[in-house]
Amino acid sequence: MSAEDKAEKAEKKAKPQGKKGGGGEKGEGKKGAEAKKATPEAKPREPRGPLPEPRLKLDFESRVLPDLIKHFGYRNGMQAPRLTKIVVNMRVGEATQNVKIVDGAVAELSRITGQHASVRRAKKAIANFKLREGMPIGAAVTLRGRRMYEFYDRFVSVAVPRIRDFRGFSMKSFDGRGNYSVGIQEQIIFPEIDYDKIEKVRGLDITFVTTADTDEEGLELLKRMKFPFRQPGR
Repeated sequence: MSAEDKAEKAEKKAKPQGKKGGGGEKGEGKKGAEAKKATPEAKPREPRGPLPEPRLKLDFESRVLPDLIKHFGYRNGMQAPRLTKIVVNMRVGEATQNVKIVDGAVAELSRITGQHASVRRAKKAIANFKLREGMPIGAAVTLRGRRMYEFYDRFVSVAVPRIRDFRGFSMKSFDGRGNYSVGIQEQIIFPEIDYDKIEKVRGLDITFVTTADTDEEGLELLKRMKFPFRQPGR
């Protein structure tokens, strides 16, 4: 048999194989189309209703506000002090050596407050601390509205009872304008933080900003909102 005859036979054998392969591909295409037709179309998501009001806000409007009006003798309910915002700050001194540490502080603070934290940068350079202007040195969050009430509720009801040997916060940490600040030594008192996943135990500074004109009004407001102040004599 010549070489030409062998080549013709090889071509004839290859053609039927190619058709079978092509038929298989067409068959798979039809099956895929049928499967797509068989799958039901996704239903549009139903719109959610309004979220319920935080329980602390409802308690303030029903119990705390009337009590403050009666205690101070306000003629108008708008004169009564209110909590306007909560500022949570986490300082990271080691950021002068390793800037990436700030990312961990931002993630932890965002997890604690439920709101994305912003990076705080140095306003001026200090050579003794190896600090340059604009260098990231911490993270901060400002909470208002719903998140403010929810964070306050979690802080007082869940986080504070987890502080070791806790006897209450001092009543002398007001700034003269009805705003109160408190320092927390360990961020692990918040249940949102997993001790095994943090790089280092860090502290927090929390400021409760109110509309009170005096420290006395601010104190009475926070007392009625069940803030855990230290009792006299302790």
